[in-house]
Order: sequence, then C-alpha cells, then structure tokens
Amino acid sequence: MREHEPTLADRLAVDLTAVRWPEPAEIRARARRRARRQVAGAAVALVLVVGGTTAVLRPTDGAAPPPIAVPVMDPGPSGEIPLEALLQPADLREQSEPPLTASDLGESIRLDDHLGACRTDQGQSTRWETSLWSRSQAILRDRPDGYDHPPSDLLVGQDIYRVTPEVAGRFFRGLEQLIAPCAAWRSVGPIEWRGRTINAEAVHNWALVDRDFVGDEAALLRHSVSQPRDRATGEPLGEVSRSTTSLAIVRVGDLVTVIVPGSSTPDDELRRLARVAATRMCPSANPSC
Repeated sequence: MREHEPTLADRLAVDLTAVRWPEPAEIRARARRRARRQVAGAAVALVLVVGGTTAVLRPTDGAAPPPIAVPVMDPGPSGEIPLEALLQPADLREQSEPPLTASDLGESIRLDDHLGACRTDQGQSTRWETSLWSRSQAILRDRPDGYDHPPSDLLVGQDIYRVTPEVAGRFFRGLEQLIAPCAAWRSVGPIEWRGRTINAEAVHNWALVDRDFVGDEAALLRHSVSQPRDRATGEPLGEVSRSTTSLAIVRVGDLVTVIVPGSSTPDDELRRLARVAATRMCPSANPSC
C-alpha cells in the first residue's frame, strides 16, 4: 500500500462523476433544503429543536490535525465511492423521488447536531474525525411536480465515508466516550410558542441501543428529548411528551455509513436498511466482500 494526499486529479474525478443536469423540480427542492439547513443552523443555537447532523467528535490536545493521507489500493477498487454503494430507492418501502447526491474529499463524519451542542455545553474539547472520500444522498417521498416538500418528506438521508483503518477503529471504540457526557443533558433556550418568546428547557439523552448487528461493526444510536417546559411556570409546551429518533452506523472494510431515516421509521426498519446498506457497500469496500 502507498499513501498520498488527494491530488488535483482526485478532486476533478470526484467533481466530474457528481455532475448531472438537474430537472427544474430538483433545483427547487435543493433550494428548499438549503433554506431549511440555514433555519436548522439557527435553531441549533436554541438547542431545543430535534434533528440535524454534526461531525463526530474526539478529544484533542489543541494540536492541528495532521494532513490527510489517502491510501491507494493497487490492485483494488479506487478511493472514490460509487453511486452503487448507496441505498437505492427500490430498497425503501415508499415511493420516492430520484435521490439527490453529492461527493467530496476530506469531509467530517457526521451524526447529530445536538450531540455536538451538548458536548460544547459540557466543556468538552473536541475536534472532528475526517474521512478521505465521501458520498451523500437524500431520498424524499414522491410528490407531484412543484409540490413543496415538508421536512417530514425525508425518507432517508445517508452518508458514506472512506476512512483509514486508524479512523475506523478509533471511531467505533470512541462512541461510548462520545455520548457519555450527554446521558441527561438539560438544554435551555428561547423558543416561539403561541406568539410569545419563552425561555424553555428540555432534557436530551443519547444511548447506544444495539451494537454489531451487521457488517464488520455497527451501532444504533437513539436520541430522546423530553417535552419542553416553560422555565418560569413549568408549563409543558407542545402535545408530545417525549420524542425519539434513531440513526444507524455501519462499517464494511474501510467504508463507514451513517443512515438517518425519516422521523416515523421504527428501529426494526432501520436495522433492515442497515443490512441492505452493508450488502451494497461490500463491492466498493477495501477489501471487498
């Protein structure tokens, strides 16, 4: 095996394979998602909104991260992750629109926004785990052309990362340490409620509810949030007493995927998608399976 940093040719190859001319409806959908990401970014500062993504964290001594070394397997599959390694619309139980995909180099491995906010609030020093190559997609529920997609139309979001063996091992070994400070995190911030701005609080919890159920390594991470309450009066805000969301993390060889399903997806269905994802990743992993 020989190692080198990503070259200009690597970046061009990634960019060119990701190029396709989108349909007008797809352009509109991308614009709506971009606007939602901006809103979600502002909401994270309030710390009470459920959902989102953040980079996987690990303790740091403050030193700058080392340069990215890209292993080139010779012979074997290239470093870039093909579209075929992703979940396909046929793998889902609902009709969907064509997936929206992107690829990149040197991206952070992403999980849950509020986990990052929790660790920051606990005074945890962190830096990001970094991949070599990555590919991402969002699959939305099928709607008539021009229909505005609400956030609930997300059927599944998926990221696949190609990583070094060191990152893969450190990442899965460090999951318990990652969530330990956030077993019962009380978040506080202003929210809009019935035309008023209220200082509210909610309790967040992250737990690893399953391990090693598929692939070389796997984890099912559950995020639970209590019903928000008015800090001044104790009055509950909203009708749902507790909300939970789960995501699956699976490793096959040097590939790690994070699967974020729609909010109504049960854990059994998420495990099924994780098994399908592991099978689809096998031919593109180093070593393949």
